[in-house]
Order: sequence, then structure tokens, then C-alpha cells
Amino acid sequence: MTTTDTMRIPADVQAPLFTDAHTPNAWADTPVDQDVVSAVFDLIKWAPTAFNSNPLRTLVVTSSEARERLASHMSGHNRDRTLAAPISLICAADIDFHREFVTLMPTRPHLADSFTADESRRAFTARMNAVLQIGYLILGLRGAGLAVGPMTGFDAAGIDEDFFPGGRHQTLVVINAGYPLPGAYRPRNPRLEAEDFYRFV
Repeated sequence: MTTTDTMRIPADVQAPLFTDAHTPNAWADTPVDQDVVSAVFDLIKWAPTAFNSNPLRTLVVTSSEARERLASHMSGHNRDRTLAAPISLICAADIDFHREFVTLMPTRPHLADSFTADESRRAFTARMNAVLQIGYLILGLRGAGLAVGPMTGFDAAGIDEDFFPGGRHQTLVVINAGYPLPGAYRPRNPRLEAEDFYRFV
């Protein structure tokens, strides 16, 4: 039985989300509409996080001035990749996510007090669940027809100081996104097999 046979989503949906999706080397000049990015959030916001914490905060970089600032914090080839992409998304964890529990956990607003008292637990929860949401965001962007290039090679402290002053947000990943040029992909690298990934007990 193949993956296609066992999945509830058809093969033509699996392909742009997983099997055919990888980072392009060149982008089309087609702009990315803000409504597309907003529609992605309206979909991925329903995916689970611990305590419904939803700690991911995303700054969408579109202007030339902001792009130059962001590129100055990127490492090596990531600078040129960032300058070339139609948009870049700075994905950060909101360390004070617990302030939103009055909205996100209306039946258990007292949870905010436990996180207020334990800064290390709060920071850990914020980062772990923001990373989880970044995975959802990548799939959501792909589902909207965009190609993505996630990157972790950058000066996180520099980005935080430049784009998130105040210390509330911690940058985790930068994602370049846009519409790829045809043939703008290198051959894919191999992946592990299921027996290397799973262990059943």
C-alpha cells in the first residue's frame, strides 16, 4: 500500500504540500498579495498548540528598506536569498503569550498566573509551540500556491533588536516566500525511510 492509498488527501494535493515542494533558487516577479498571507493565517490558526497558547508572531517584510535591514542580519548566502525573495516572514516567539489567555483560554484564565511566576517555563513553552506553528505556516503558504525557503542562519539578537525592540519577541526562523520561476529547483536530496523515522513499541 502506498502513501497515496492511505492518505485522506488526494495525490494532487499531497504534491504541492509535500512531495513536489522544496526551496526554489529563483523567484517570479509576481507580487504576493497581503490577502493571500492573511488567508493562510485564517487556516493555520486552528492547528493545535499547548494550552492554545498560539505564541508565534510573524512580521511580513515587503518594503525594500525593511528587506535591506533584514538582509544585514542574515548569514552568508542567506543575505542574497533574502534580498531576492518577494516577501520574507520573520517568525518569532512571543515570550509573554500568557497575556492573551483571557482571550485564548476564557475558561481557564488563571493559567496566566502560573506562567507569570515561571519565566523559564514560559520561554520554553513559547519557543516550542512557536516552532510547531512555523511548521503549520510553511504548509499553509504552500497550500496557497507559494514556495518557501525557511532559514535559521542569521543573527537572531540583531533581528530582535532591529524589528522587535522591547524583548518580548524572540526570532526563531526567517521564511522567504513567493511564486517560483519554472525550473528554479535543484534536484532533491534524499530523505530517511519510515523504518529510520519510526519505532513501534
